[in-house]
Amino acid sequence: MPIRIGHGYDIHRTKAGRPMILGGVRFAESPIGLDGHSDADCLTHAICDALLGAAGLPDIGHFFPNTDPACKDIDSQILLRRVIATLAERGWSPVNIDATLIAEQPKIQPRLDEMKNTLAASLGIATDCIGLKATTNEGSDDIGRSLAIAAHAVALISKP
Repeated sequence: MPIRIGHGYDIHRTKAGRPMILGGVRFAESPIGLDGHSDADCLTHAICDALLGAAGLPDIGHFFPNTDPACKDIDSQILLRRVIATLAERGWSPVNIDATLIAEQPKIQPRLDEMKNTLAASLGIATDCIGLKATTNEGSDDIGRSLAIAAHAVALISKP
């Protein structure tokens, strides 16, 4: 069974007046959101890039450019499901995801299970096939000053 691994990374600046959405979960308690053309869900974007990279395909910006009006404020779970469909067309299926969110706020740990459930539904895999962690940047750089949030993701895909 052929398998491949890919890595994805995304970062978005924070912005007042935007909803905070991470892993498909809305953090209504957050006074800031992420700035971007879509809903700016950096965790989901990193996962998309990891999946696309594992399949040897171009990154998320190639498939969903920020110049495309159809992608304006789009739910990133829709993008993730489209990535899964693109992989399926080529015979690939996700096996597992491991991802880390890097943010000072909002507090992510209490919402990890909710994010795993949302991502698992979009990916078509079980929640126990998703490793999801959250950490801070200990006050250093833009992430540490709550001016940005970043995510790293690794995806394993297979071709049965």
